[in-house]
Amino acid sequence: MKKTSLFALMLFLMAALQVHAQQQMMPPLINVTGVGEVKLQPDEVLLNFGVEMRDKSLDVARKQTDAKAAAIISYLKKQGVEAKNIQTSYMSVQPIYTGGDYGKASPDFYMAQKTMAVVIKKLNKFDEILSGLYGVGVNRVDGISFRVADLEKHKAEARKRAVADAKQRANALTSELGAKVGRVYSINENTYGGGPRPMYKSAMVMDAEMSGASEPSIAGGEFVVTSNVTVSFIIE
Repeated sequence: MKKTSLFALMLFLMAALQVHAQQQMMPPLINVTGVGEVKLQPDEVLLNFGVEMRDKSLDVARKQTDAKAAAIISYLKKQGVEAKNIQTSYMSVQPIYTGGDYGKASPDFYMAQKTMAVVIKKLNKFDEILSGLYGVGVNRVDGISFRVADLEKHKAEARKRAVADAKQRANALTSELGAKVGRVYSINENTYGGGPRPMYKSAMVMDAEMSGASEPSIAGGEFVVTSNVTVSFIIE
């Protein structure tokens, strides 16, 4: 029993000495957090919409929906939208029974649906394209979301600003104490792109007001890409 206690004590002392040695080996450090932001206007919009047709004949409902979907794709391509930015995301054909009478031999009608998504790169053409989509058969709009293309480039810029901010903070703190910032000892980083946040007026609205044109029906708000870096510098 005494041998076990002695062995445990030796292990504890060895661990304590190791921690003490590590602490003695660490250089004098200054830890700072830098923040970098890049504020952006959205430059593309993802529009989700659909076509829904109803008919007593399943085949007719399906063919009508397919025909309108083909017309929509053709229209979008004529508007300069690239094929890679047009996608069919959902389709269905189902029988519809009205009045809750599901025991009938045949449904009251069939409903065929196709849902599509398109990325519009020119926001100033959004209203024109949307009006045209209604004209070629779109009868349901499911929503829009604003995006920023090449987001990684803006994340890199935010990160660069955060690092510069961290270095400036470290220099300011050490100079007050008559010391100097040395090489980097460790660094941790977190960069993320926030979604659009409201603005009182979008750039498109202001452009429209200045030109005397009617205001667009959408406002993209503002994206903010933020980077936080925590840096440990060796103090010289």
